[in-house]
Amino acid sequence: MDKKLAIQLKNISKTFGKVKANSNVSLDLYEGEILSLLGENGSGKTSLMNVLAGIYTPDSGSILLNGEKITITSPKDAFSYRIGMIHQHFKLVDVFTATENVVVGLDNEDYKGFRRAAVQSEYEKFERIKAEGKEPTEDDVNNYKRLLKSTRGYNLKESAIRIKRICDKFGFVLDPNKRVCDMSVSEKQTLEIVKTLYRGVDILILDEPTAVLTPQEIDKLFDVLRNMREAGKSIIIITHKLNEVMEISDRITVLRKGELVGSVNKTETSIDELTEMMVGKKTELNIERSLPNGTQSLLEVKDLCVKNIVGTDILKNISFNLKEGEILGIAGISGNGQKELLEAIAGVDRISSGEVIYHRQKKDKPVSFYHKSLKEIKKLATEGAFHNKNNKRVSFEGKSNKEIKEMVNNGEVFFNDNETMSLKGKNPREIRELGIHLAFVPEDRLGMGLVGNMDINENMMLRSYRKGKGPFLNFKKPKDTAETIIHELEVATPSATTQVKKLSGGNVQKVLVGREIAYAPSVFMVAYPVRGLDINSSYTIYNLLNKQKEKGVGIIYVGEDLDVLLALADRILVLCNGEVSGIVDARKIDKRQLGALMLGNSL
Repeated sequence: MDKKLAIQLKNISKTFGKVKANSNVSLDLYEGEILSLLGENGSGKTSLMNVLAGIYTPDSGSILLNGEKITITSPKDAFSYRIGMIHQHFKLVDVFTATENVVVGLDNEDYKGFRRAAVQSEYEKFERIKAEGKEPTEDDVNNYKRLLKSTRGYNLKESAIRIKRICDKFGFVLDPNKRVCDMSVSEKQTLEIVKTLYRGVDILILDEPTAVLTPQEIDKLFDVLRNMREAGKSIIIITHKLNEVMEISDRITVLRKGELVGSVNKTETSIDELTEMMVGKKTELNIERSLPNGTQSLLEVKDLCVKNIVGTDILKNISFNLKEGEILGIAGISGNGQKELLEAIAGVDRISSGEVIYHRQKKDKPVSFYHKSLKEIKKLATEGAFHNKNNKRVSFEGKSNKEIKEMVNNGEVFFNDNETMSLKGKNPREIRELGIHLAFVPEDRLGMGLVGNMDINENMMLRSYRKGKGPFLNFKKPKDTAETIIHELEVATPSATTQVKKLSGGNVQKVLVGREIAYAPSVFMVAYPVRGLDINSSYTIYNLLNKQKEKGVGIIYVGEDLDVLLALADRILVLCNGEVSGIVDARKIDKRQLGALMLGNSL
């Protein structure tokens, strides 16, 4: 028996200024199926689904339900047609319970006595408090509770019972009385799905639902989605993860550059074919990982602790070392301290206790006056820090300052050991002035990494403007660096004088990564460096990192794709609730074991 169509999109087009997000895209969704909407970042997946969810109004095209044209101009319209969408960023009120989040804003007959204006006012108050970086007081919460109890017909007890029935039916695990602020990421996602089912949704759209989940949590989510499919629900998953597409989908629709490439049955396709459909050409998806080539420690972190603005521990007693010529991956559920760890090492966040020690590779290298004063060099000599070309101890006893300077400038004085330098309490500028080549690609590209109003050339100069002679800036090297990055990383830009804020997110990331690599770092820290990049560009970045590794650079890589972490890193440090739950060999662990550590479990 043929399946019945749940909904159809016909020739949908949507533009934003000169950017064409969707161009004549058609899509069929059947009852009781899971359809994956696949495509690279910027392919138009989310824009198309925002049209179906009533967030965007299409410029042209139509939506058909049971063969008849319908009009959806708002999420409320979409709900009236039993269509709901779960976005990547959850829309929940932290201080409310699961039940309160589910029922707030409902306008059906069961809750006709609910004083929506008063509750909306309280909701807006909470949002203002959160925007200021604060938390609502106990009085604020109690005031809301009193208001809620005073509303007639708003039966939270009955709502909690109904939520429990929905959970039991589909296999969700959710406490109706638990506050959102006490929930894990997966619990928040579960709550968002339950919210839509409570409203009677038959068509559910999930935008990148596995982006912040562990493998174990993904398994649970997929089990629930299969139960929903068996109950006749229709599900669209927006994603770019090919392995998950092949695991959960019935059919796959592929978009590329806003246009429909085609739809295929999961049983009649392969990862290689889907990749070619996404990219437009055959692509090798292999990360060439070499063995670590060094033994020297470059960076040593000891019992590192970092607090947030209200004094709560974000990182607790973090310890690890980074060796030359290795990639250390950082894994963890989103918000477990990955961002703060890199920012603390880079001097952006203040370290409350612990140490970050940088080992400058100086053994058997000549001493210079670039970072050491004559006074410091004389002091180090008395401590036995130097030797000459005959490997004998250097002593400056009886020598004048002029003679000492000549010996140093002629390259006759060598270090016996590497230097150790504490980075604690030093800001990025002070770290740079010490001659420490530490490069950092932050998660916040334009807020912390680049200046949006500056062009590409000028952003290159941010790394070198202090090296100009007197009041004059050195323009040539930054311009050469910009042109090299544009060429080698295939940055899509009219020219090097284009403002960075006018580039796409992926091209902004290429500029930032390229600039930091051009700095020739000895320690290179990157947070989500391929977020927003297409497949080819992502693998270009992976290859660049491996080339840096082969040059002896120590790399700390924070990523959200566990398959990439396992294929790229040599060792992986796992964070859970701001603490180290394990440091493992990436070649000897699988994704599920890594997921267990991310949840705080032991292997």
